Amino acid sequence: MMQTAASAATAAQALARFAADLRFEDIPEDVRERAAACIADTLGCIVYGCRFPWSAATAAYARRYGGQGPCTVLDTPGIGTPGIAAPLAALANGAAAHAFEQDSLRYPGAGVHPGATLVPVMAAVAQETGAHGRQALTAFVAGCEVLFRIGAASRHSSEKLGFHAPGLTGPYGAAVVAGVLIGLDATGIARALGIAGSLSAGLLAFTKSREGAMVKRLHMGRACEAGVLAARLAADGYSGPETILEGRFGFLETYCREPDAGRLTADLGGNWETLRICMKRYACHVTPQAAMQTLRGLMAAHGFGGDDVAELALGMSEKVASHHDIRDPGDIMTAQYSAPFCVALSLYRDPEDPRAFDPSALQDARIAALCRRIALAAEPGLPSAWSARIALTLRDGRRYDALARDYKGMPQTPMTQAEMRRRFLLLTEETLGRRAAADWYDRLMQLPAQAALPMPRA
Repeated sequence: MMQTAASAATAAQALARFAADLRFEDIPEDVRERAAACIADTLGCIVYGCRFPWSAATAAYARRYGGQGPCTVLDTPGIGTPGIAAPLAALANGAAAHAFEQDSLRYPGAGVHPGATLVPVMAAVAQETGAHGRQALTAFVAGCEVLFRIGAASRHSSEKLGFHAPGLTGPYGAAVVAGVLIGLDATGIARALGIAGSLSAGLLAFTKSREGAMVKRLHMGRACEAGVLAARLAADGYSGPETILEGRFGFLETYCREPDAGRLTADLGGNWETLRICMKRYACHVTPQAAMQTLRGLMAAHGFGGDDVAELALGMSEKVASHHDIRDPGDIMTAQYSAPFCVALSLYRDPEDPRAFDPSALQDARIAALCRRIALAAEPGLPSAWSARIALTLRDGRRYDALARDYKGMPQTPMTQAEMRRRFLLLTEETLGRRAAADWYDRLMQLPAQAALPMPRA
């Protein structure tokens, strides 16, 4: 795609102009509230996620090579490790945000994780630059608007080719967040987007192996690190292709099938994509969450448990059938990606408590047996890619048929403020203590009024 001085702006240039020009006052109140909720939820996910060995490994790497800097890696009880440079802090916190499958995404799905690929960058660069709460929230919204449009334009087709989509899309949103916070103009942010396109990475090989799902977490951390790298190089005049998104050999042509380039800039600044942020309710992949919630509701209403199930059939999307039908996961991370395993677990344990997904779940013979017995097939015509048609028969002959349309946390069925607060405390109070965790949540939900990004106190 050839450009001349008089030709129209490319998608990257148009998105960069929007991000550079965005002001806090331009952002509608409901968008600000959704953004603050996602920021708080993600930081809670990081605190919970830092306890796992795969998070400890990336945090140790950050400490070893992080040099000197003002940023915090949330890897120890209370306040974490301070004094880390921004790229490495973003890497470690990004991996921890996705460490236990609890971070946010977009509805409808588009291969994007706004929390895990934007918030760690926002936190690190806000600490580095001394940004106040309004600046931090504005940068997050700018990044989310760009990230979600790129994901939507891909039509979530990258994973059909074997790529892990958030590892591809994440560097773009992360570069915008970092670029806004360090004060890049539209030209600089466009350069950062061009650079970010060569930093995309992530393969789905872990879905077809017994183990190795640790690497899935790294995809988010690397996206965060890439965003900081892209923005800082752009600030020093480093350039990237202005046609990186829709041009020849650009993102859409190379990584996607039948993309829709028009979605990259459609109604930019009018239709706020940030309102499509979807929170998770359970510590697993998003695809079985509606089915899990519906089954938990049937259990409560009709008084049965997992041992009472004679037959259970799920009709789900083609992608669930092709990517998430894992019957014998070799580690808990692969299990969290398995729709049959997560559904089986929800019939024996309370999935709202992330501790339900501990390694003992893999050793639970009842969960394993039910996981193998669940019939899973692709079913066309469902309301969304996350919906499920359920046919359940109990050993006493009772039968229930249900359509699991959605779950709490989706934009159309959001959690209440009380439910969001409860979830945050479930994630953080064991580490921080209930009083400190509650105080941190309150400050995060009032982010625009804060002089700096609130971080947990010892």
